Amino acid sequence: MTIRTFAALAILALSATASAAQNVPTPRSHFGFEPGEDRKLANWTELTSYYEKLAETSPRVTVDTLGTTTMGRPFVMLTVTSEENQARIEELHAIQMKLADPRRVSGPAELERLLEQGKTVVLITHQIHSTEVGGGQTAARLLHRLASSDDPKVLDILDNVILLDVPSLNPDGLQWVADWYRRFVGTGYEGAPMPWLYHYYVGHDNNRDWYAFTQQETILTVQKAHNAWHPQIVHDIHQMGGSGARIFFPPYIDPWEPNIDPSLTTAVNQLGLYMAAELTTQGKKGVVVGAQYDAFTPARAYQHYHAGARILSETASARLASPVTVTWEDLDGPRRAYHSGQRSWNYAAPWEGGEWGLPDIVDYQDSGAMALLTNAARNRRYWLETFYGVGKRAVDGWDEWPGAWVIPGGQENRTGVDYALRVLTMGDVEVYRSRAAFQADGISFPAGSYIVPMNQPYASWANTMLEIQEYPDLREYPGGPPQRPYDVTAHTLGYLMDVETVEVDEAVSVAGAERIAIPDFHFELPARLSGRGAPRVAMLKSWQEPMEAGWTRWLFDRYGMKYDTLHDADVRAGGLADRYDVLILQSQDTRSLREGYRTGVLPEEYTGGLGAQGVAAIREFVNGGGRLVAIEESVDFAVETFDLGIHNAVEDLPSQDFYIPGSILRLELEPGNDVTEGLETETVAWYARSSRAFDVTDPDIGILARYGSGDPLLSGWVLGGDHVAGMPAIVEASVGRGSVVLFGFQPNYRAQTVATWPLLFNALRR
Repeated sequence: MTIRTFAALAILALSATASAAQNVPTPRSHFGFEPGEDRKLANWTELTSYYEKLAETSPRVTVDTLGTTTMGRPFVMLTVTSEENQARIEELHAIQMKLADPRRVSGPAELERLLEQGKTVVLITHQIHSTEVGGGQTAARLLHRLASSDDPKVLDILDNVILLDVPSLNPDGLQWVADWYRRFVGTGYEGAPMPWLYHYYVGHDNNRDWYAFTQQETILTVQKAHNAWHPQIVHDIHQMGGSGARIFFPPYIDPWEPNIDPSLTTAVNQLGLYMAAELTTQGKKGVVVGAQYDAFTPARAYQHYHAGARILSETASARLASPVTVTWEDLDGPRRAYHSGQRSWNYAAPWEGGEWGLPDIVDYQDSGAMALLTNAARNRRYWLETFYGVGKRAVDGWDEWPGAWVIPGGQENRTGVDYALRVLTMGDVEVYRSRAAFQADGISFPAGSYIVPMNQPYASWANTMLEIQEYPDLREYPGGPPQRPYDVTAHTLGYLMDVETVEVDEAVSVAGAERIAIPDFHFELPARLSGRGAPRVAMLKSWQEPMEAGWTRWLFDRYGMKYDTLHDADVRAGGLADRYDVLILQSQDTRSLREGYRTGVLPEEYTGGLGAQGVAAIREFVNGGGRLVAIEESVDFAVETFDLGIHNAVEDLPSQDFYIPGSILRLELEPGNDVTEGLETETVAWYARSSRAFDVTDPDIGILARYGSGDPLLSGWVLGGDHVAGMPAIVEASVGRGSVVLFGFQPNYRAQTVATWPLLFNALRR
């Protein structure tokens, strides 16, 4: 081939590329505005239509509908890489799957070939929290650039990276929030809060579902993105409050959960610092690292247990898509591990205040994503070697891990066993069911027992889910208040599910055993809660509905429990006894219940709370023979409304003397009452910051359960456990012809506490 011919072909190729890029529609041509403009939000219908056009016009992009959301909307993922990589995507996927399981690599020669040919797989997820509106708009801007630009940096990314982009982890909420905002923009209600949960069931808790896998969106992401590709990097784009730094990147503060491979800790550190350096070099102020967020709970970090680095970014929020002005005085000073008004190693260029809005949010998020993708491309070999190394060390086994875990067969709590097995197997853990009885560590196990060998790629997931958590005693200063965990401190499946699990030191052979598939699980409602004669149950669904109520609706819907939801006006109308036998108040504070949103914040139909009429209607309902079940914070409302001789024994204790930030305690049940009927005398209680321990001064109030005597802690972190040890945890008071049952702890914590579901359901019988 002559130089002239080669040059001519190169010009033709470049012309074809340029032509293809010209055919890719810009966001402005599709939406009528640039993503990130003040007071402009594209909704999910418009966004998915745009992504289809990107896939139609750019050979770099494919789009797949992974399934449907809770409310039936399409749940989509885009795969973005070079045209050459798209042509061999199945081959590249096969390489990735071999690197994910070192047992499939035949030797050094094959490993070298895989490392040379493989690509860095990056998963970026946007807007799981729907009021954090920047992420969904950033996706459109970022994906257009990658689909159309011939900038050398973009081309390097496309050549070396396979990007899996989930442009919203909560499409239902994205649609609702965008439509709600657009309805009121330009009015007195612009930027007002939406008066219902922005995920139909779980609201903000949808990013606490990464090991229980209860919600449809979580299941689709785990099975069809995480497990289907096992990305080396996951970038989870969030927003935070607006009174401090402008954006956070890792490193995370301590503690890291101890089953995470140390090489992932250092990988996360270097990548987060690289992203921070890139943005700071671009002149963006307010970038903080090593502050606020820890890396402890697997409820927020699935990929850390699957050989990948999870990068959380948190960008300062505005008022949805409306700008705000933040003065220097508004910045709130000392925060966890940095000061918003002082330059430091981890906050090198403080933001000094000013106007902040959606254009800034999208610009920061877009720059962060591009920095991450640049690092993934330039360090492709490093990411693949790190990924393979994590899996290899897991297959070889850690000294800190047992040889195996065994879940003995024949346990009566089939719901709990199947739920625990589902958590493990959906997390890609290999679990085997024995065909014959066997012994390990001198313990006899029956046929049908489940064996979890600890020499497999995702053993870290198994160990963190099955072992007891011992959260470190971290203080703000020696002897001072506790350093608050970002989330909770316990997740031991055996306790949460009421399942026996056994740790054995020796390896257990699975020869002849059958590897199980992902099981479903089912909970049998107590007989008196279904069919003729079942109580008529209602639950308050106020315009400030707490997430705990949403989780309870999920539980009821999952198992066919019949119930109604009542808005404030339904209660105010009275006559509850004509329609219901039981009314549930989930954890909601008294002011929110009574007053709700004040006039002027939202349109009139969403304001006012229960008001005096609603309180009177509930009094009439109970006095006339109804049962009120109040949980955690709503206990205060019930105590005040019925003048009960009860108060929270620990409410005035300083945190350095008493602190339980989400831990599992022993619970001792009192026999001889409907609520504890049919249960063993000891179970567990999920105790969090909103929980209570009762001081009962009225001798006529029945004590149904107490927190464990002595040291009540089973898993997690407790300071001052003696303040709750032996204290009443569930009580019942007779009121008129009715009754009030008060739960001091959450019996349905994030739909994970199978152990205490029976207590909740029993409380609904009367």
